[in-house]
This record gives sequence, C-alpha cells and structure tokens, in this order.
Amino acid sequence: MVKQFQLNKDFADRRKKVISARTYFYEDEHKCDVHLETFLNCIDAVGYASENGFAAIKLTALGRPQLLLRLSEILYQTKYHFDQMASQCAEGRIINRRIARTSFFEGLLKLGMHLTEAEADEIFDTIDINKSGDIDIIEWSHFLTPQLELFKLFQASPGDTSAPVISALNDRELEQMENMRRRLHQLAKRAMEQNVRLMVDAEQTYFQPAISRLTLDMQRLYNKEKPIILNTYQCYLKDAYNSVETDMELARREGFRFGAKIVRGAYMEQEKARAQAMNYEDPIHPNYQATCDNYNKVVSSILEEVKRSGANIVVASHNEDSVVFTLQRMRELSIPRDKGGVYFAQLLGMCDQVSFVLGQTGYKAFKYVPYGSVSDVLPYLSRRAAENRGLLAGVLKERKLLWNELKRRGREGELFYNPYKATVS
Repeated sequence: MVKQFQLNKDFADRRKKVISARTYFYEDEHKCDVHLETFLNCIDAVGYASENGFAAIKLTALGRPQLLLRLSEILYQTKYHFDQMASQCAEGRIINRRIARTSFFEGLLKLGMHLTEAEADEIFDTIDINKSGDIDIIEWSHFLTPQLELFKLFQASPGDTSAPVISALNDRELEQMENMRRRLHQLAKRAMEQNVRLMVDAEQTYFQPAISRLTLDMQRLYNKEKPIILNTYQCYLKDAYNSVETDMELARREGFRFGAKIVRGAYMEQEKARAQAMNYEDPIHPNYQATCDNYNKVVSSILEEVKRSGANIVVASHNEDSVVFTLQRMRELSIPRDKGGVYFAQLLGMCDQVSFVLGQTGYKAFKYVPYGSVSDVLPYLSRRAAENRGLLAGVLKERKLLWNELKRRGREGELFYNPYKATVS
C-alpha cells in the first residue's frame, strides 16, 4: 500500500486540526440518503432564491469515506505508473509528457508483468485513443473511471509477489461506489433542472483523487452546454496547477465545459501533521507566499480558459490581493465583468468590504451561506469563528472604512445616499 492512503488510528477523527471545514462520518447507506435529501433541498433553496446561483456539497457525505481512500490509492497507483513509464520523456509540466511504445513495453516488464510484445502492443493501442504513437496523461486518465478500465488491462502480478500491479475494489466496494455515483447523479440532475451550479468541495489529499475523478465524470455528462458541475482546487497543494492543467485539457479534448472553484485550502495543519507522522512527502507548499503565487498562477490559467472556451471560475477568497489580481487579469483578457463566467465568493458576514464593492461595480459576487438545521451548522459556524480570530484586522479595517464613509456622507449631505440607485441611474 502507498503510505499516504493507509489508515492511521491517530487521524481516525478527521476533525483533528481541521477548523474551517464540515466533517461527515459514515454511519450507513441510509444516512447517506438523508444527506442526499438535505443537499437536494439546498439546491432547491438556491434555485428559488437566485438565478444561476451555486450550491456546495461534500462527497464524504454521500458514501463511505474509506471507499474514497481505496479508490484514491488505485488512481494514485495508475498515475504513478504513468510517471515511471514517462520518466525518460519531457520534464516539467505533466501535460507535455508522453509514453512511447517501446517505453511502455519496457515499463511493463519492469513491473514484472508477463506479457508478450504483441500483448503489450494491444494494450498500448487501446489506450492510444488518438493513434499518435504515444500515450499522454489525458489518454491515460481516460481509463481512470470508477469502472477502472485501466485496472482490467493490468491484471497481472509482479512475478515474485501475490500483490497486483494495481489494486481493485471488491464487489461490496463496487456496490457502494455505484450508490455514491447514483446520489451524485441525482444532485447533478436537480442542479441542472434548477439552473444551479453544483460545486463539489475538495477534501483531504488521501480522498481527493477519487473526489476529482467522480467530479470529472459528472462534468463529462452535465457540462456539455455550460458548466453545471464545478470541481474545487486547493492551491496550497503542490500539484494543484498540474491538476488544473490536466483537467482543462481533458475538457477540451472531450468537448465539455470546464468549471472550477479556487480556494487556498482547509486542511493544512492536518495534512502536514499526517505527512510527518506517516513519513511521506508533505503535499503542502512550504509557506504562505508560495501558496499565494500558486493561487494566482492557477487563476490566471483558468481565466485564459474562460476567454477561450467559456469555462467558469469561482474565485473563493478573502484575500484582497487575489481579488485585485483576478480583476487585473480580467481586464487584460477583456473578460466582461457581468457575463464573462467569473464569480467571486466570500463567507456571509466576512470580507463585506470586498463583496459589496464587487457587486456594486457589476461583478458577480456571492456570499457562502451554511445550509441545514441549527444543530448541523452551529458547530461549523463556531469553528469558523475560532479560525477567523486572526482576521480581526480585516474586521477593524472594515469598521474604519464604514466610519470614514459615514463621515464623508455627513460632510457632503449624503446621509441617505443609495449606491445602487447611483449605479443604475
């Protein structure tokens, strides 16, 4: 097993060192159906309250998290084998790397698979969809579906062990996977009916390969005309940019609309502690500035895709510098503020000085509102309050701005000034 995807009793409580994200624990399939109903009601509420709004969900609420862990390991293994076979090709961006036919056969032999060259050629031709004579990460990823077509091509085991080259889900796990997919399909269909964009939240890195793959499968089906399903990318992760580039290229080739919510990330302390405890590479950027640089790099790349193909991006950030950077890139790319596929999002009650200015100047600004019963959302809100004690400076800044505006209106006789009327008049 890959260390990152092993169970660890010290991190069995996934709330450990996590403040700003809701955590779901698996009870049974019935409880997952209860969560499904809550999400469906949330989508309906968004549809009734606004035109073209957003709803966010977590996949760990719709199935057994350990199943996502297992599937993530399988997906990681297949990507690892691509990296190994493409190691002699172009360095740098994974999108540029290729597996040549000879490298493919040699790679299979190194894995200990007992195949003839003719059998290897047959597998190669199956994966080489565009018949270019080599395999890139997009063609390789085409087989990384929940049905695990790529696994079926790699059923052999290394010669001196009983472990398969790529793991497989058992029948019970496949049944649970289909239940999870069924629930996700129901949500996607309801979102399309209500004209609501459905954002699938990112979670811990040991779940994320499976979450991203299931989300991409939904995008293939529901994003043919416009982005309905949006994946979430956490930019504190070192591989965020490569993931975005790969997924955008997949959307171009298969003809569906790319959609993404861009965040910095909510699991940093837990991810770092788990990597250190289990002795695998820390997936997080080394410092905040590196994360900010990566955030801007990812946003810039997606904005180019917005301009090129009508992709959608939600810039979910309380960082004013990130918002300003996005506005500058929109101007450089001549992306219209009102119907260009770019949206901004902040939590309700936070960063209002940014949200309101964006809205008043014609940009698409949204507020993120927790949905559910008081007993469900109160723990989340209390954790966010604890997390955001460090944002007190932002609150003080907002208070100062409000006070300055009040004094300005008093001096200029505009105490009853209405910025909305001033904008539309």
